[in-house]
Amino acid sequence: MFWVARVWLAFSFTSSAEGLNYDPLAVQFAAAPKIVDLTVHDATRNRDLPIRVYLPTNPAPVPVILFSHGLGGNRENSQYLGEHWAARGYVCVFLQHPGSDDSVWKNTPGGKRMQAMNSAASLDNFLLRVKDVPVVLDQLERWNKQTNHALAGRMDLKKVGMSGHSFGAVTTQAVSGQSTMQGDQRFTDPRITAAIAFSPSKPKAGSAAKAFGNVKIPWLLMTGTKDTAPIGNTSVADRLAVYPNLKGAAKYEVVLHDAEHSAFTDRPLPGEKVPRNPNHHRVILALSTAFWDANLKGDAAARAWLEGAGPRSVMETEDNWQWAAH
Repeated sequence: MFWVARVWLAFSFTSSAEGLNYDPLAVQFAAAPKIVDLTVHDATRNRDLPIRVYLPTNPAPVPVILFSHGLGGNRENSQYLGEHWAARGYVCVFLQHPGSDDSVWKNTPGGKRMQAMNSAASLDNFLLRVKDVPVVLDQLERWNKQTNHALAGRMDLKKVGMSGHSFGAVTTQAVSGQSTMQGDQRFTDPRITAAIAFSPSKPKAGSAAKAFGNVKIPWLLMTGTKDTAPIGNTSVADRLAVYPNLKGAAKYEVVLHDAEHSAFTDRPLPGEKVPRNPNHHRVILALSTAFWDANLKGDAAARAWLEGAGPRSVMETEDNWQWAAH
């Protein structure tokens, strides 16, 4: 059974006091994180995976956060997330997925780009993506043990967070506990201990209850009241169907008022007409950081902030927030 709390309702004095001085937007390290671009080679599939790593200035081993870009993106996307999370003390690894990255549209005539993007939103590319994640984790483990490597000894790979936007959220869901139509969890990587899905969605076929009912790790879902996508015709209702069907672990959901699909990225998408709200990124950074701190670092103050009055302190009135603890 779940105990549900909404932050605009009463919260315990204990949680309030513990989270009083916690600030997820404060930067822990004054120096900008170091950016390291690397390539992971998957010999089994003869597939090269470009990655971008944001390294905090603290040389001690720290938890790792993976990020999977949306359709047509690359490892350079969502830099604002990588920079902030690294400044908070995480090694952040941003994956690039060949076949559903910016190669889909870069050399395609403008009139054919939408067709190319639709073709790339395929089962084949989904299967490539979900296999990319464990390959990258395997390579991170090898690099972490090496000497004279940029990542040697930098990562605590017993604490791994997974995240992604849009097609990257689909990827994140699959490797973080979502079940297939057959009810198994064949793509789940047990090394992942918490996940954030930016613009999540229910599966196009099958039961949402079956898909999400056996998720065993904490999930944070972020979407918006205008978060639709032309590729795949994903609706706001499709995104909101994930939260109520998560049953096995702590779950959190923010719905940003008037946020379109690009609100979680660096820049607007072509055709979007609503001006971007600068507070959306503030909310995204605050909630994601508190979630990682609570679930990857075991920070009690972060959890008290996240499950107390903290989220409302950065949100606007019409933003919605809910959470439930198993």
